[in-house]
Amino acid sequence: MNKLTKVGFSALCGSLAAISAANAGDLTVTGGADMTYVSLGGDVTGNPIGIGSNFNLKGSGELDNGWTVDVTTAFLNAGAFSATNITLGMGGLGKLNFNQGNSGNGIAALDDKMPTAWEESWGAGLGTGVRLALGSGASQNVMYTTPTILGTTLTFTLAPQYGKADQADKTAGTNATDNADSYDGTININPSLGTEILSGLNVFGGASSMNSVKNNAGGTADRYEGVAGFTYDIGPISIGHQWSGDYTGIDDGSHGSTAGNVYNAYKNKAFGVAFNINDNLSISYGEWEAKKAGFAATAVTQLPEALRTITVESVQAAYTMGGASVRIASIKAAAVPCSETGYTQRSATAG
Repeated sequence: MNKLTKVGFSALCGSLAAISAANAGDLTVTGGADMTYVSLGGDVTGNPIGIGSNFNLKGSGELDNGWTVDVTTAFLNAGAFSATNITLGMGGLGKLNFNQGNSGNGIAALDDKMPTAWEESWGAGLGTGVRLALGSGASQNVMYTTPTILGTTLTFTLAPQYGKADQADKTAGTNATDNADSYDGTININPSLGTEILSGLNVFGGASSMNSVKNNAGGTADRYEGVAGFTYDIGPISIGHQWSGDYTGIDDGSHGSTAGNVYNAYKNKAFGVAFNINDNLSISYGEWEAKKAGFAATAVTQLPEALRTITVESVQAAYTMGGASVRIASIKAAAVPCSETGYTQRSATAG
């Protein structure tokens, strides 16, 4: 495999700077055969059979000083481009990741860490209306990850202008946006203290702040998000609990009176337990509760609290046979929003 041996900088009249890199080596393709069958209780499903065609291109290289470079380009179903990220491994100095907004950095990596046999409790084909923590991970960003010291790893993420479209090389975005920069910080701790009983414990947390420019047309304040929780593995059993919150910054009644901006605060809590029956079979149960809180609108009637709460329950099982897996998830969601003013109850089964 070729090595990445050249990184250069050039400048023109002090106004244009560029970074160029040599070929990082060969790219390999990874993917698999993925087929599903989805049944939505109470809804017209149509054709319930789905086939996945997503795949990743991966490559790696090495600098003369021993640092590593890894690149991944992801493609969604039907060959649609998803995201590209480049990771610079700096040995004992940690890692730098340059990410094109695939929701994998910052607190987005902590949006749902509950143990499951297959997918997240809300993520098997049913539109639940659950609002997840995104932070800077939803926009093009740079993340630094520290080395793990005493079981603790920190990350710091910056999205230079949140919400702008991802940019290709040698291009730049416009400055027309309601948002400025966004910052995330996360922590993951394995406080084993040298004991076997705590070796499976992971405590995590993170926060995000998105700054609004002072003269933006939207009239919104700064946005804040946070998440915290734990997972614990003991023998074949894994359990977890987590909490998250989101303040959108929309306090202007005239701006929040549209259907999409009725509420400006959201809070979630989730629980999950998974059991590995043997090397091939695992089962899980998960719950998710999401609540709409702060009322920003003046021209829209506020819903009763019971209709501002979304509850999701999921039972899952997975069985592996060599290189193949058969998985099933049964999900029930109550008070799922069809709009900001109309709610219903739905269920789904996917396999």
